[in-house]
Amino acid sequence: MAKTRNQYTCAACGGVSPKWTGQCPDCNSWNTLEEVPVEPAAGNRAARFQNVVTNPAKVSRLDEFATVNEVRISTGIAELDRVLGGGLVQGSVTLVGGDPGIGKSTLLIQALSSIAGHSGTPTLYISGEESADQVCLRARRLGLELSVLPILTENSLERILPIISVEKPRVLVFDSIQTAYTDLLQSAPGSVGQVRECAAQLVRLAKQSGISVFLVGHVTKDGSIAGPRVLEHMVDTVLYFEGDPGSRYRVIRSIKNRFGAVNELGVFAMTDRGLREITNPSAIFLATHDEQVPGSVVTVTREGTRPLLVEIQALVDPSALSNPRRVSVGLEQNRLAMLLAVLHRHAGIFSGDQDIFVNAVGGVRITETAADLPVLLAVLSSMRNTPLPAGLVTFGEIGLSGEVRPVQNGPERLKEAQKHGFRVAIAPVGNCPAKGIPGLDLIPVSRLTKVLDYLSGNHS
Repeated sequence: MAKTRNQYTCAACGGVSPKWTGQCPDCNSWNTLEEVPVEPAAGNRAARFQNVVTNPAKVSRLDEFATVNEVRISTGIAELDRVLGGGLVQGSVTLVGGDPGIGKSTLLIQALSSIAGHSGTPTLYISGEESADQVCLRARRLGLELSVLPILTENSLERILPIISVEKPRVLVFDSIQTAYTDLLQSAPGSVGQVRECAAQLVRLAKQSGISVFLVGHVTKDGSIAGPRVLEHMVDTVLYFEGDPGSRYRVIRSIKNRFGAVNELGVFAMTDRGLREITNPSAIFLATHDEQVPGSVVTVTREGTRPLLVEIQALVDPSALSNPRRVSVGLEQNRLAMLLAVLHRHAGIFSGDQDIFVNAVGGVRITETAADLPVLLAVLSSMRNTPLPAGLVTFGEIGLSGEVRPVQNGPERLKEAQKHGFRVAIAPVGNCPAKGIPGLDLIPVSRLTKVLDYLSGNHS
């Protein structure tokens, strides 16, 4: 049997070296060589060439394959099923990342208990970080049925894979991928080579056996999943846990999904009995005020297939600094600076001597441009110390020439706002249906100056 050998590949240029050196001999980059296993090809070149000639690859057309409905396994947690695109797909690999202690292990053990308890689907929880006693204590605290939760505490893939072949689970959790190692490599667990090779073997196992695999991933201090970037390319779905450490609410977001919508959002609340689903997430993103206050406006953002109502708050205060501060929490800071420039250029409102703070209530992170118009209205309201009209909701993208541009799924956003009791909506012309929305007074606008004219008319 041919012996397995290792080589070192440069992460910067792809150059190959037979041994590790501090500097890549090809591109001269430092500390970029990563250990990878090399499986020698069996037989000589002539035999391999003859095998390719006698057994060529076959090209097929898509219509030759039978179209069958994909069978998904429900996790029993509706918010998790929503983020996954409707449930677990057979043979899929899902990577779950998030800050330490945010609830990754708690959510997955709750999901395994629900899957095994309701449908009798065989599952397996592999823990590389915690002992079986620690996992048992957590499951007991969460009130889960312990008899349906098989657990394996092991880090070596060479010992794990035979057990998987015997147990034959349909859903598998590996917590965490950074603790796994294979004897093919000499590097320590958590190194780039070990993470990549272990993930590759688990992905191969999932595709060949049809097991749905969850991989828990550590994150670095900047919030990205630790290890090689290729890890996120190898898996089918990437989920990120988000949330303020001081808040009990948790948001799980789909960053990549081959079987569903990207940027889909699931909202949970951390309780003493584990993570609990929030069926109406708009309620936690809307602050309650006894009366209308300056600097507050409600917008409708869209995360995946779900419209969410979020309150945007702004505070404008005279600055004592030569370079006024621009602070944005939950929104893109560079875009805030651009919007203030548009406000000055096309509305003649100068804010260069003001500190401006903008916040999305509830710790939600808004990445779409539909929040442009709400941000500017919140800034104007705070600057003038004048509340906006009661029951107002707004959304729209602001262009550099001062136009208000339509955004995706405008009618759905308006219907969501009307369902929550809002009576007036300022929206781009292209997003206002010709027949209107019953119970909602639509104010279609095409330019920023039209928005200001409307507000001045209501506050004259």
